[in-house]
Amino acid sequence: MEPILVTVLPGLIDYQEGLNLQRALLSLRQQNKIGDILLLLEHPPVLTLGKHADENHILFPAETLEAQGIKVYETDRGGDVTYHGPGQVVGYPIIHLQENRLSVRQYVWLLEQLFIDLLDKEYSLEAYRDPDYPGVWFDKQKITAIGCAIKKRVTIHGFAFNVNTNLEHFKVINPCGIIDRGVISLQSIFGYPLKMDLVKKLIIEYFCRSFEKKPEIFTWQELQKMMEDGPVVD
Repeated sequence: MEPILVTVLPGLIDYQEGLNLQRALLSLRQQNKIGDILLLLEHPPVLTLGKHADENHILFPAETLEAQGIKVYETDRGGDVTYHGPGQVVGYPIIHLQENRLSVRQYVWLLEQLFIDLLDKEYSLEAYRDPDYPGVWFDKQKITAIGCAIKKRVTIHGFAFNVNTNLEHFKVINPCGIIDRGVISLQSIFGYPLKMDLVKKLIIEYFCRSFEKKPEIFTWQELQKMMEDGPVVD
């Protein structure tokens, strides 16, 4: 199995800081100076708009969002508007599609499949795909959002898995531009918060199973040092 570097970033990472990190790693991956990478993290409350997002899907004025501590960013990913916040596991895979012999469609399918398998085997939840909308759904509500971009055959952005997410914040938008569906989290299903560290470990396990990878766990400090000292590829 091919290795993949996995780093779980500590605490809440500002969205712009996370985006800058993605872009730095993207550039290194495009130059083949590093291998594939998966970043897992959480963001403070933020709305992000995809390239073709309709700003009318943000339902409240900037003053109201600011009062709730919600920032807004425009991004270069696909999709419409979505929300990130504490209690939601955000994943940024930096993967070279050509080297992994994957099309964009196959890549998105595998991202969806890892959560379908995880929810089934670990929580006995029958999640599914919707042919009209990307992501993973449970009981006609989205539990995992997916929004990606491909730059010179390397992926950026990724997925957002609702674990203990504050679902009230989704009321300020039409999530992903969809007006006839809701959002759901593991906490809202089970009635209690889940241990985030355990969920992140499960995501790593099922991600590597789905993409046929072997995880090499790097701490945030090790990742920083690798980037400062000059990355290498085995």
